[in-house]
Amino acid sequence: MFALPYPYIDPVLVEIGPFVIRWYALAYLFGLILGWQYARRLAKYPPNRIAPLDVDDFLIWATAGVILGGRLGYVLFYRTEFYIANPLAIAQIWKGGMSFHGGLLGVVVAGVLYCRLRRLPILSFADLIFCAAPIGLGLGRIANFINGELVGRPSNVPWAMVFPGFGPEPRHPSQLYQAALEGLVLFVLMHLLWRVEAIRNRAGILSGAFLLGYGIFRSFAEFFRQPDANLGFLYAGATMGQLLSMPMIVAGLILIWLGARRR
Repeated sequence: MFALPYPYIDPVLVEIGPFVIRWYALAYLFGLILGWQYARRLAKYPPNRIAPLDVDDFLIWATAGVILGGRLGYVLFYRTEFYIANPLAIAQIWKGGMSFHGGLLGVVVAGVLYCRLRRLPILSFADLIFCAAPIGLGLGRIANFINGELVGRPSNVPWAMVFPGFGPEPRHPSQLYQAALEGLVLFVLMHLLWRVEAIRNRAGILSGAFLLGYGIFRSFAEFFRQPDANLGFLYAGATMGQLLSMPMIVAGLILIWLGARRR
């Protein structure tokens, strides 16, 4: 069976004694920095409800929300029994194990608290942050590919790859599918929507578009991604990623509907 060779890249970029820099950590770092700069740029456009300085000060809050929410989400949604038996392993983030849905909840909680503290309009602020979110999503999926994790299901497509540690079968490079859909395509869609002044002026539509878009793209990509070994297929043959994306799709539709009703 024809298969492309997996382009092995060392997950560790630099290692000097105990000092280690991993591609996975750099993906989060650059995702936050690039997303921050992009959101700061968008804040300069009308309706100017959020100042660039407000975006600057939220960077630390966003970082904490992504890391804490992403890790706790993975612990609760994907490997609860393992971490109950090994609680000290929860802090070992460098070994991988982050949940986007948990990270999203973490950022939402951090954003609501931040907006309350600064007396900012929550939906307007969320519109900015969600426009920038696909940058980090795309980089994170590329880091998953470099780590050779979250692999796809066995396939005979010409671009299938044999991933180390997952048997001899060629598999979908589903990490790249997700990087393209959840990262590049979603970013372009959000950017095009932002350029429409009528949408930009109705707080909540952009937030809803992100939730709806991600939920659809993630649910579609899950058809090519190998389910987590400890979970497998769940209710009606759905994966955990698909089940967690369903509330996002519903919430996205509600936000778009409510936003469209605003003057």
